[in-house]
Amino acid sequence: MMLRLMHRWSLFAPALLGITLLVVGWQLLVMLFDLPRYILPGPERVAMTLWANRVLLLHHGMITLVEIMVGFCLGVLLGVMTALALIIMPTLRRTLLPLLLITQAIPVFALAPILMLWFGYGMLSKIIMAMLIIYFPVTSNSYDGLRQTPQEWLDLSTTMGATSLRRLWYIRIPAALPSFASGLRMAATAAPIGAVIGEWVGSSAGLGYLMLQANGRMQTDLMFAALVVLVIFAVAFYFLVDGLCRRLLPWQPDRRHNDD
Repeated sequence: MMLRLMHRWSLFAPALLGITLLVVGWQLLVMLFDLPRYILPGPERVAMTLWANRVLLLHHGMITLVEIMVGFCLGVLLGVMTALALIIMPTLRRTLLPLLLITQAIPVFALAPILMLWFGYGMLSKIIMAMLIIYFPVTSNSYDGLRQTPQEWLDLSTTMGATSLRRLWYIRIPAALPSFASGLRMAATAAPIGAVIGEWVGSSAGLGYLMLQANGRMQTDLMFAALVVLVIFAVAFYFLVDGLCRRLLPWQPDRRHNDD
């Protein structure tokens, strides 16, 4: 038990040290240059604002969190279905794959005003924005994983008379799970960006909306407080997804321990 606690502490200690150094550096910057709080409030001021506006931040934070979660689930589902369709149907692959690459030339942020126009200023347009921003990473990683199944495994299954469906279910999909997990981790970091960009373009609630309102009123400390909440959501969501991937894929090599 003690060894396990020490091991976990050794994993989190560098991150805590980095955060501490960041906060200390932030405070020193404010003190040395005597920056006014409407330019850069100190961490103590942001902490006080965070506590004083906790109900307001929680209200807007929950809306952004719902947009992130729903957009993430829909984006992952759509991305995996697309990857499976690409690997199953060669004709569709030859048609759809170039289109997917072309769509990546369009900045997703440029689509935000169009999504507002089509789906309104409610939650739906932000969910679609978050879904679109994670769709390609999930599709690309899942498709690469399905395509890179060792050929000898496929040859052996053909020799044993496996059907295409059984080959997909028992060989290709399990072999693609590590790549799928990498796509999930990338999606977990990108989904908050999509939701907040959508809120910046047009919304009546959410952390992005709150940041815009605070900016208009020169409440820089409230902007930073909202940013802190967003960072907490994003980091917690990433570690949640990463933990689930590690638990569901125990055979995947853990680079973290190798790096140590």
